Amino acid sequence: MLVKEYRICMPLTTEEYRVGQLYTISKHSHQESEKGEGVEVVRNEPHEDPVHGPGQFTEKRVHLSSKLPSWARAVTPRIFYITEKAWNYYPYTITGDSRPLSPQCSFLPKFSIYIETKYEDNCGDSENIFHSDKILGDHEVSFLDIAFDEIPERYYRSLEDPRFFSSAKTGRGPLREGWRQHTKPIMCSYKLVTVKFEVWGLQTRVEQFVHKVIRDILLIGHRQAFTWVDEWCGMTMEEVRQYERETQEATNEIIGLMAPTISVSKVGQPTATHSAPASAPSTPLSDDAPDFLAPPKARPRKKSAPETLTLPALRERASAE
Repeated sequence: MLVKEYRICMPLTTEEYRVGQLYTISKHSHQESEKGEGVEVVRNEPHEDPVHGPGQFTEKRVHLSSKLPSWARAVTPRIFYITEKAWNYYPYTITGDSRPLSPQCSFLPKFSIYIETKYEDNCGDSENIFHSDKILGDHEVSFLDIAFDEIPERYYRSLEDPRFFSSAKTGRGPLREGWRQHTKPIMCSYKLVTVKFEVWGLQTRVEQFVHKVIRDILLIGHRQAFTWVDEWCGMTMEEVRQYERETQEATNEIIGLMAPTISVSKVGQPTATHSAPASAPSTPLSDDAPDFLAPPKARPRKKSAPETLTLPALRERASAE
């Protein structure tokens, strides 16, 4: 089991981001959708929790067949999706099974991801926000800078670069070196990520690889939330929910009805305090396989037999015999 805490700051308030995260998830999911691919929304409905109060429950199918790296496509079915269940009790969100370390993947039964998210109006200086004494051992805390931390080159868009973006509506941006120390307003997404892959000989490498993928997803999602601020700033919750419904219908229509062969995750209602990145949309996995999963190098074919045998060659052989 590998546990890491990520802290991602943005020049927004948590109240603003309540709308911004919903808009960002919907728009990004729609952009990523192709025929038979993307994020299909199965359920999106109000939910009441005795501890966390009123919230929103969503169930999504993230179709991944064409977005998996080549080394993963070699061992997964042609039609493949994962099921994501999330409970949004903003400013606290949960994504995953209610039992954080239980198996969530029918294809890889010893694999699970569990992420807890909290949002606060500060620059990421709240210590032990998740009461980590409940977690066995220490965990790494990593600050992610939406302006200056690198993302995979294939996902880079100049219009989504906070170093060059300037908001016409809010006057915020571009972000300069050290912006977290002097920018107002500022908020932080605190994300506690637990990855578990109990397969001897592969556990450490797979868990580290999954954390790298999650890190990239968080950076891309939060960069977009800020650089799209002029699109969602000023929207009410009713307006963003309407946008969410319309976008989900359009996205589901693009994806179409396809018979799945594998479902990941299962029923669970959160009773603990843990989440997956409700603020970060699904993003294709890295196409670079870890060394231990890389396919073997191509070997030259032996020349002991001809590459092809033509019909004339067959006739000549028959006459010689």
